[in-house]
Amino acid sequence: MSVLVNKNSKIIVQGFTGGEGTFHAKQMIEYGTNVVGGVTPGKGGQTHLDKPVYNTVAEAVAKTGADTSIIFVPPAFAADAIMEAAQAGIKVIITITEGIPVADMTKVAEYVKDRDCRLVGPNCPGVITPGEAKVGIMPGFVFKKGKVGIVSKSGTLTYEAADQVVKQGLGITTAIGIGGDPIIGTTTKEAVEMFINDPETEAVVLIGEIGGQLESDAAKWYKNSGSKKPVIGFIAGETAPAGRTMGHAGAIVGGSDDTAQAKKKILKENGIYVVDSPAKIGETVAKVLAG
Repeated sequence: MSVLVNKNSKIIVQGFTGGEGTFHAKQMIEYGTNVVGGVTPGKGGQTHLDKPVYNTVAEAVAKTGADTSIIFVPPAFAADAIMEAAQAGIKVIITITEGIPVADMTKVAEYVKDRDCRLVGPNCPGVITPGEAKVGIMPGFVFKKGKVGIVSKSGTLTYEAADQVVKQGLGITTAIGIGGDPIIGTTTKEAVEMFINDPETEAVVLIGEIGGQLESDAAKWYKNSGSKKPVIGFIAGETAPAGRTMGHAGAIVGGSDDTAQAKKKILKENGIYVVDSPAKIGETVAKVLAG
């Protein structure tokens, strides 16, 4: 049992032959990820990185049985690529592309919500199940197999948290980078829920940031779930001034509930262990699991 991707996932790369797609697909393949082909319109029939290239996602699915897609398509065309994957029956759509217009993502969110698929991202580092599948742009060597799930809005803090957890001798079941845009597919709550329901995951690290309600929604769901599985939370952006976008397009403090202090308070009130510094994530997870 694993969350979102595993060694049996059949992965295609949309935007396969472009610079980004090539660079990261090569690393994914070297990691041992089961990449079965790629899609670049107009280049169907070619071979790239020793894998077949298809013109459409539907064709790739028909020929390879692909169930997972990773998208490295330029922002102007990325929304269409996501909807094409959803329409073709891809179950997990991981979108790395940054800078997709919000108006486009509004359409995408509407389009995928009634379909049997899960969108991760956009503007995210992807998903990794260590030793099985790396579907994204994260440095694979940082992640070792273990029993801690990570859900994060920040790419770099995902790697930082994973490194600390691994150094405590615990390791990672799966790490999910949900992305920092205003409109994303999988929410913090949905990712936490997947880990709470995953028998291999014994603790969850939740890395959030200022802006929006995603962490608060996850915390309230967690308390209501009655789960005894510990969740360790960190909120980035403590020193950010109100009304200013910080790094991520979604990281902007609108109301008083959007600040780091307010979010930390809500997390604590709902039974989540909150760390004030990212440097404390690993040791806190170890402490909590040791009881």
